[in-house]
Amino acid sequence: MRVVILGSAAGGGLPQWNCRCPICTLARSELDRVRPRTQSSIAVSADGSDWLLINASPDIRQQLFDNPQMHPREGLRHSPIRAVLLTNGDVDHVAGLLTLREGQPYTLYGTRGILDSVNANRVFDVMAEGVVARQPIGMDQRFEPLPGLSVTLFPVPGKVPLWLEDETMEIGAETETTVGALIEAGGRRLAYIPGCARVTDGLRARIAGVDALLFDGTVLHDDDMIRAGVGTKTGWRMGHVPMRGANGSIDALAAVEIGRRVFVHINNTNPVLVEGSPERADVEAAGWTVAHDGLSLSL
Repeated sequence: MRVVILGSAAGGGLPQWNCRCPICTLARSELDRVRPRTQSSIAVSADGSDWLLINASPDIRQQLFDNPQMHPREGLRHSPIRAVLLTNGDVDHVAGLLTLREGQPYTLYGTRGILDSVNANRVFDVMAEGVVARQPIGMDQRFEPLPGLSVTLFPVPGKVPLWLEDETMEIGAETETTVGALIEAGGRRLAYIPGCARVTDGLRARIAGVDALLFDGTVLHDDDMIRAGVGTKTGWRMGHVPMRGANGSIDALAAVEIGRRVFVHINNTNPVLVEGSPERADVEAAGWTVAHDGLSLSL
């Protein structure tokens, strides 16, 4: 199995377009200390030729340009992306679908709840019926989006997308609006969980023994955005578990047998983004890699 992290940042990327927090400022001026990053997305392949795109970020055009294995190879119109899978309906995971509209056939997969949120917005009709097939997938229903590559979706604690929030919103519920993906090929297993509000016993059991885990690294501490002075929301309010602190993911997953551990979907205020920082050293000492755009895994 081959995995390419196309985008490693949370919504807005790094630097965010209008942000002058210390980390965004470094990303503009000191690239040796903070690498710019695009918004969360990965691509997975069993053969290195046909690819499954998981989440379509607003930065997808640049991400595909930056990774030659995603370039057209045949005729006047072609793409090695044969399928797209959504793990939730967040803007930073679905807006890129509007870029993938140039008459290119592929299948769009997601739970019924996630696809319903896309189908309800008519702007996504630019993915023409008859060109892009929309295929709902049930929880724990194993399917093959590509030959030799199987995927099983499972619920993780989360929340509905920001643009669908109302007074009935519940944070931390396990529904089909926020899911993880267990991906298998060639006897290897990858768990991809870019959004998760807390680590539960069920989640630990689900990912035990995987060869690699790509996990929600939005915030280091629950109050990252408040500490940075650029927001009032906590990680929990946004539906994301912190790396450190009470119930943090590093400690919560420490005893679980996992091959490679990689943090993805990292917010611009998270200090682990700074190369050589004490926070980066702490995370790496705990056995985790902080993802960057273009990071590739071969399992």
